[in-house]
Amino acid sequence: MSEYFKNISKIKYEGTSSNNPLSFKYYNENQTVLGKTMKEHLRFATCYWHTFTWPGLDPFGGPTLDRPWMGSGDPLKMAELKLDAAFDFFSKIQTPFFCFHDRDIAPEGSTYSETKKNLDHIVNLIEKKMKDTGVKLLWGTANAFSHKRYMGGASTNPDPEVFAYVAAQVKDCMDVTMRLGGQNYVLWGGREGYETILNTNMKLEMNNLSRFLELVVEYKHKIGFTGQILLEPKPHEPTKHQYDFDTAACLALIRKAGLEKEIKLNIEVNHATLSGHNFEHEIGYAISNDALGSIDINRGDTLLGWDTDQFPNNSSDLLMAFYYIFSNGGFKQGGFNFDAKIRRQSIEPEDLFYAHIGGMDICAKTLIATEKLINDNVIPKYINNRYSNWNGDLGKFIHSKDSNLEALHQRVINNNINPKPKSGQQELLENILNKYL
Repeated sequence: MSEYFKNISKIKYEGTSSNNPLSFKYYNENQTVLGKTMKEHLRFATCYWHTFTWPGLDPFGGPTLDRPWMGSGDPLKMAELKLDAAFDFFSKIQTPFFCFHDRDIAPEGSTYSETKKNLDHIVNLIEKKMKDTGVKLLWGTANAFSHKRYMGGASTNPDPEVFAYVAAQVKDCMDVTMRLGGQNYVLWGGREGYETILNTNMKLEMNNLSRFLELVVEYKHKIGFTGQILLEPKPHEPTKHQYDFDTAACLALIRKAGLEKEIKLNIEVNHATLSGHNFEHEIGYAISNDALGSIDINRGDTLLGWDTDQFPNNSSDLLMAFYYIFSNGGFKQGGFNFDAKIRRQSIEPEDLFYAHIGGMDICAKTLIATEKLINDNVIPKYINNRYSNWNGDLGKFIHSKDSNLEALHQRVINNNINPKPKSGQQELLENILNKYL
């Protein structure tokens, strides 16, 4: 047990009547919803980076979080201390999974060989921790954006040595993810884009990105990794023009590489809103293209223009996204990863628990509402009615081999087709939806 969380016990479900802030009010992991337990449906994961690595920095201020493993001691010893605290936290908050970047868990060395040695050392310890606690790995990923070598991108860097370096890094991280039983591997292209077209060969960079995706998929099959490969949409931050801007842009990259059957998407709520979409749009677009893999569950702040990565706290923000996810079968290998961080002023150990408790409860509360919405079957009735004419003769003809512009032109004239506008009933549907919140 970590000394840092020694005064905190395992978090239990106590229901909405409880006034204990260190308890779940809605998340009862064994409660059956839509034919499965909450634990099976939601597949929560705690992220290693924001929870244990972020020191409280923001664009205008330095660290505010003083964790024992953030000291100035030997980096590898600090990583071991952080690991003890992490698995103590995982066990007490009871998220069944965790996620990490390679640089979250192990420090970089003076050479790549030393870096790999550090990673292998920590992974040996993680393997034992996982066996002792039963906590599993949802996904791993490589940090190919923090070090200055990646300031011009990783696989899209103008220097092929950087491409080779990130290829080596991803290879090792995929090996580690497979060794630890990870159910997914995420490609997070935080700097896969450009700042100015004045110094950019866009065609070459995008071709190199496609080549990188090919290499990753080839290696997945070579080592027999059975997890999903996931690409994460990421607009703007930190690069002005991101090639992986949103779900549609990522699917274009995947299709250009001919890998639409190999790569799915890891969609983040805050990235969706920063791209000018809402969460349910990105979810619906991914599902419509059979590309939903996993979710980073967080939120942004509408008054701030950057990725604030806050914990979810409002069911109305999540209900339609949950409806699309769970009316389409839910997760297979993905889950809800809390890619979220506490505020800079939340400096106590308990604050990490309050944040995760709130996020897990709001997701559980939304799942319960989603079950009612799905079982009542209200939305499909309106949608099916709105598109019902596509089941008629004209709709079928449009999609038949006999259809062409001339034939449609003749039908309009012969049948005196004169479409009349019909109400979309948006306000009615919004009122109906509010009933479930």
